[in-house]
Amino acid sequence: MRLIELCNNITRKAEQNLAPNHPMGTRLITPEYSSVVMDVKTYPLIDKDRIFAICWNIDRGHTLHSTMLPSPKSFTYSLHFNPTLRTQLHTHDYIELTYVVEGSFRQKILGKDVVFNKGDLCLIDKNCIHQDILGEGTGTILFLGIANDMFTEVMNENVSKENIISFLQTAIIEQKDLQQYLIFHPHDEARTVLENALKALTNELIINDFASYHIKKGLLLRIFRELSTHYEFALSRQQKRNMQWIIYEEVISYIKRNLASVTIRDLSVNFSFQEDYFNRLIKKYTGLTYSSYIQKCRLDQAENLLSTSDMTIEEIARSVGYNNRGFFYKLFQERYGMTPSAYRKSLK
Repeated sequence: MRLIELCNNITRKAEQNLAPNHPMGTRLITPEYSSVVMDVKTYPLIDKDRIFAICWNIDRGHTLHSTMLPSPKSFTYSLHFNPTLRTQLHTHDYIELTYVVEGSFRQKILGKDVVFNKGDLCLIDKNCIHQDILGEGTGTILFLGIANDMFTEVMNENVSKENIISFLQTAIIEQKDLQQYLIFHPHDEARTVLENALKALTNELIINDFASYHIKKGLLLRIFRELSTHYEFALSRQQKRNMQWIIYEEVISYIKRNLASVTIRDLSVNFSFQEDYFNRLIKKYTGLTYSSYIQKCRLDQAENLLSTSDMTIEEIARSVGYNNRGFFYKLFQERYGMTPSAYRKSLK
C-alpha cells in the first residue's frame, strides 16, 4: 500500500464520523474567525506519545476529510468549505513537519504566501506564525507534530557529516527565540524512500503499542537523514550565510582529518554536493582553489612535522599525501626557498 492509499483509508474509512460541531474539529482545522487574533496550538497528547499526525484529504467537492493519530478509535471529521478558506493564524508550541502527499498546498508563513507541490516538505519551528489556505484543487497533506524533547533527541542522535543536521541543531534547537521555517524540495527519485518512511511512521501511529516510541523515533531519524542527503532546502539570506559557514567548517575539518588521502570526490560523496561546489566554497573563505588549499594544508603539516618529529622526510611526505619524493621536494622548495632537509637543519 502506498502512502496516498494509506492516507485515503484513514481519512475516508474510519470507524466513526464525527459531527460537524464536534470539539475535535477545531483541533483538526480552525477556519479564520479574526484577522487580528492568533491561536496558540499546544501539544495535544500525553507524555508517552511524543509525535502525532493529522491527515487532510481534500476532494473535488470542496470537502476536507481529516483525522488524527494516534487515537483509541479511528475517526473522520469532514468540513465543507468555500474555496480560499483560510485557517486562523496560529503558532505551535511544538515542531511541525508538513508533507504534500498529493496535489498542492498553500500556506501563509510569516506574512509570505508559499505554495507547496507534491513531494515538498515544510519544517515549521514553534512560535512561527502561519495559516493554511484551501483553494479549488484537491490534495492530501500529512502534518507531523513533534514534541520538542523528541525533536531534540532525534537531532542529537543524528550524528552526521551532513549539512542539514548541523543547521537544524543550531537554527531550530539553539536559537529558540527565532521564528523560522525550512522548505524542502526532493531530488529526482528521492520521494520513494521518504514516503516509505512516512508510511511506516503513519502505520506505527495507528498501532501505537509499547514498542512504538522507539520505532517512531527511529523512523524520524531516517526521515531527517533522508532530508539531509536527498532534498534541497530553501533558506533566508541570513540562514544561507549561517548554513554555508557550517558546511565550510565541516568540510575543512574533514579535509584535515583525511589530509593524506582526501579527494574532491570524497567530499562530494560525504557531503552530497557537486564537486564544483567545494571549489567555490573554499575559494570564498580562503581565496584559494581546492587544489591550492590542499597543497597549503599538506605543506603546513609537513613543516610542522619537520620541526616537531623525528620522522624521515620520506615518511613525512607520505603522511601528508605525497608519495612522489621529488614532487614533494619541488613544492616545498617553491614555498620555503629551501629543501625539506635544509629547512630541518635551519631549525637546529
